[in-house]
Amino acid sequence: MRTLLRGCSEHNPPSYTLSTKLQLNQSSMASSDNATKLPFKQIPGSYGLPFFGSMSDRHDYFYHQGRDKFFATRIQKYKSTVIRTNMPPGPFISSNPRVIALLDAVSFPILFDNSKVEKRDVLDGTFMPSTSFFGGYRVCAFQDTTEPSHALIKTFYLNLLASKHASFIPLFRNNLAEHFADLEDKLAGKSSKASFNTSVGSASFNFLFRLLTGQDPTSTVIGSDGPSLVQTWLAAQLAPLATLGLPWIFNYVEDILIRTLPFPAWIVKSSYKKLYAGFASAGSSVLDEAERLGIKRDEACHNLVFTLGFNAQGGFVNQFPILMKWVGLGGEGLHKQLAEEIRRVVKEENGVTLQALDRMTFTKSVVYEAMRIEPAVPFQYAKARKDLVVESHDAAYEIKKGEMIFGYQPFATKDPKIFEKAEEFVADRFVGHDGERLLNHVLWSNGRETEEPTPDNKQCPAKNLVVLLCRLYLVEFFLRYDTFTFDFKLAVLGPQITIKSLLKASY
Repeated sequence: MRTLLRGCSEHNPPSYTLSTKLQLNQSSMASSDNATKLPFKQIPGSYGLPFFGSMSDRHDYFYHQGRDKFFATRIQKYKSTVIRTNMPPGPFISSNPRVIALLDAVSFPILFDNSKVEKRDVLDGTFMPSTSFFGGYRVCAFQDTTEPSHALIKTFYLNLLASKHASFIPLFRNNLAEHFADLEDKLAGKSSKASFNTSVGSASFNFLFRLLTGQDPTSTVIGSDGPSLVQTWLAAQLAPLATLGLPWIFNYVEDILIRTLPFPAWIVKSSYKKLYAGFASAGSSVLDEAERLGIKRDEACHNLVFTLGFNAQGGFVNQFPILMKWVGLGGEGLHKQLAEEIRRVVKEENGVTLQALDRMTFTKSVVYEAMRIEPAVPFQYAKARKDLVVESHDAAYEIKKGEMIFGYQPFATKDPKIFEKAEEFVADRFVGHDGERLLNHVLWSNGRETEEPTPDNKQCPAKNLVVLLCRLYLVEFFLRYDTFTFDFKLAVLGPQITIKSLLKASY
C-alpha cells in the first residue's frame, strides 16, 4: 500500500534541490507523436461565426444546457469525445475562446505531459486575470515548467511542506475540535441547524495559516476575517467563469455584468492588502527561507498568499463539502462502515497516527471516490507545445502547435469504459489490488493519483496533504459521531451543506 506521504517518515522528510535529478512518470495513455494503431480522424465540432459562435456556446453552457449537458450533447452530436468548441468567458474578456475539448479518460492525461503541452498563463482557461491581483507578479501557478522561476518556487513549496509534516495531524485535529464545537453550538441555537461550509472554511483557513506561519491569524491584521477576505478576492478574479443561478429573466443581465469586462483588481485591493500584510508579518521565518533559496521576499510573499488563498483555501472550501455531501448521501449504512473501521484501527494503533490512517483502506477508498465522482476543480487547460497526436478510446487526432486544449475532468473520471457504475458513488471502489489500480485514473491533483508532485511538473504540491486531511476529517468525525443528517444545494463553488443533526458516538 502506498503511504499517505510517500517518502516521508517521522524523522526524515523529503527535501528537494534544483540539482535533484527528477524522474517524471510520463506513462500517459495518450500515444506518442507518431505511434498509434488507431484510425486518424479530423477533430469534429464547430466554433461558429466569430463573436456569435462563442456567445451562443457561452449561453448554452451557463443558461440553456448547463455544464454537463453542454458537453454530453456535443459528444452525442459529433460521435466523438474529442471535439472543437468555445469555452467561457468569451468576448470581450477572452481574445480567443476556441478550444479542443478532451472528454474521456484516455485523451485527458495528455494535459499532464509537459513535453507536449505548456501551461503558461492558462490556469483560469482562455483568459488570465490581471497580475495586479497578485502584487504585479505572475505567480507560480501561471508559469510553465520551462520557466526557471517555476522550479525554484515549487521547490520552495515542497521543502516548506516537508518541514511541516510533523504538524499535519496534531494541528488539524486541534482545528477540527474547534470546528465540531462550532457545529454543535449552532445546532443548539435557535435555528437548530449549522452551515457546514462556513464552519469548515474557518477551520481550514486557520489550519493553513497556522501551519505555514506558526501563528494564529487573529494575532495579525487579518483577524477572524480570513475566509471572507479570500472569498472576496477570488470572486473578483473568477466571476467570468461562474453563474449565480438567478431566475432566467436575469440571465442576460448577469452575463453582461460579469462577462463583458474583467473586474479590476482595485475593487478587492483592501482585502488582498490585509492577507498580504498578515502573512508578511506572521511568516517572516518562511520568507527568510525563500530569500535563502534566491527568491525575492516580496515575490515569495505574493506567491504564498496565492497558494494559501487560491490553491489551498479555495480548494478546501469546495473539497470538504463535496466529501460530506457524498458521505451524507451514503446514509447510515455507509456511516456505520466508516465508524467501525475507524474506531477499530484507532484502538489497535493506540491513537490517530499516519500508520493508523494508512491502514483504513475503506476510509481511503471513500475519499478517493468522492474525488473521482465530483472533482473539486473540474477544468484543465494547456496549449500544444508542438504538433502532437492525442488518442481517445477509438480514434487518433492531430492537434497543431499553439492550439488550446481543454479537459473536462468529470467526464474523464466518470468514463464508463474505465469505471463500472461510473455515475454511482461506490464507497469500496478503490479497495484491494484491482481497486488500487484504478487510482491511475483519479486525476483531481493536476496529475494521476499514482504520480507525485516535483519541481518540474504542475501537479499540486500539497496533493498528499489534501488526501491526508480528507481522511483525517472522516476519522475525527466518526470518532465523535455515529451519523448525521443534512441538506445541500448547488452553489457557485460546489455544494452548500447545512447540517441538521449530529448523533453522538454510542461506543
